[in-house]
Amino acid sequence: MPLLQFDTSVEMTGLEKQEFAATVRKLYSEKMQTGTSHVAVVVRPRTPAELSIGRETDDPRLLFLDAEIRTGRSADRKREFALDVMDAAARNFGVPEPNMKVVFTEHDGESMMGYDRVGSEWSADEADEQ
Repeated sequence: MPLLQFDTSVEMTGLEKQEFAATVRKLYSEKMQTGTSHVAVVVRPRTPAELSIGRETDDPRLLFLDAEIRTGRSADRKREFALDVMDAAARNFGVPEPNMKVVFTEHDGESMMGYDRVGSEWSADEADEQ
């Protein structure tokens, strides 16, 4: 039951935010071998003055992802997802590679809840269950 929270100085319309969220949800599903119905995505617009990274370019477009996920995915799987998300942001919004960052925070399954369920431990068979 991941919560994928983006803070970005990229100006997006409501439709662009929805389309980006759908892309991220699909990438998460593919890379993390799970369904999409429980993947929550937040896109928060920020002014360039509200975001900073030491290596940023002169381009004011920045994008940071705080990915709250269940424990159990390999570092390689997480890296593939992070790169795919950053590639999508570069392709769709022109965010320079040095201006992006992804951070994963992992939680036990029972720490992740929706109204209708409490998460469980992740297994590779989960994609078939969703």
